[in-house]
Amino acid sequence: MSESERWRIMIVDDHDMVRAGLQTYLMLDPRFEVIAEASNGAHALEMLKEGLPGGKPHIILMDLMMPVMDGVEATRQIMAWDSGMRIVMLTSFLEDEKVVAAIEAGAVSYVLKTVSAEELIYALSGAVKGMPVMTSDVSQALTRGLRLRSTQGDDEGLTEREREVLLLIAEGRTNKEIGDELHISIKTVKTHVSNLLMKCELEDRTQLAVYAHRKGWAGKA
Repeated sequence: MSESERWRIMIVDDHDMVRAGLQTYLMLDPRFEVIAEASNGAHALEMLKEGLPGGKPHIILMDLMMPVMDGVEATRQIMAWDSGMRIVMLTSFLEDEKVVAAIEAGAVSYVLKTVSAEELIYALSGAVKGMPVMTSDVSQALTRGLRLRSTQGDDEGLTEREREVLLLIAEGRTNKEIGDELHISIKTVKTHVSNLLMKCELEDRTQLAVYAHRKGWAGKA
């Protein structure tokens, strides 16, 4: 794309006021041109396939939770239709599994609606170049989600939190470090460690670390 060409944006969100607000703001920047809006993923996909009067968008700002077709499924189908599309997920939700699902579907970035105007523009600028842009909290959520994903499918009777604790033990973290990472008390960490020892039929945390590595769970995220 030439430096003089404006970045064509498509906004997909089920809230009229959100779309209007984003359009008003983006149109104030001479680099952006909002060429289309859609109220859900299915509508966006239909519009793209039919062709937009303003041309194909450079970036799609995609909401996560929408009726008919949500942002993750819409992203997956749009990327299957055109793998070169740049999609930025713009949402209020910071749940580990949602971040992982969005990135796996093909979103180049995952941005919270609480970000500043400058951060949003930075994410859009990065998207044009195919460069992922994430705040530290989103990056941490992605890491946690991938870490949990690495343990899924194994029937060990462990809860998701116990798996998180086990993988952090395998990384050599202390109880305090685990508590800080997961935002839980040291007492709660000790309870999880005790439950892990009982469920895995092991005697100490060193054996737990070896157990996680032998299972192939550690070091995947």
